[in-house]
Amino acid sequence: MADHGDIRTGRHCVFALHAHLVFVTKFRHPVFTARHLERMEEIMRDVCLDFETELAEFNGETNHVHLLVNFPPKVALSRLVNSLKGVSSRRMRQEFPGLAQHYYRANKLWSGSYFAGSVGGAPISILRQYIEQQNRPG
Repeated sequence: MADHGDIRTGRHCVFALHAHLVFVTKFRHPVFTARHLERMEEIMRDVCLDFETELAEFNGETNHVHLLVNFPPKVALSRLVNSLKGVSSRRMRQEFPGLAQHYYRANKLWSGSYFAGSVGGAPISILRQYIEQQNRPG
């Protein structure tokens, strides 16, 4: 099933929860440089630490970023996303004032939407088969 290296434990649970997140810039403007992405990764790692979440991978292009996060079950993914987008937008616009010129009156770095996909473990078909084959008492 899951790679045992990614299994984490909490007080009352054992878990391996990973999500692939994609954030797109407002109006899909191509604004990021390598320096922007380096700083954004640092900011997002700090936010993840506050949520007891691990930022396993980070990368991006000029108009979007990809994150792979390993999070505990007590974290609501929507709250993590809200914080990641809000904090990174605020700090990036403060540290790189040139980013604000791309957004006219919108004063936001990110589009209002995002992609979140669950990842890891076995494919659904294998899990379905595994569950179907359990030895149910008669």
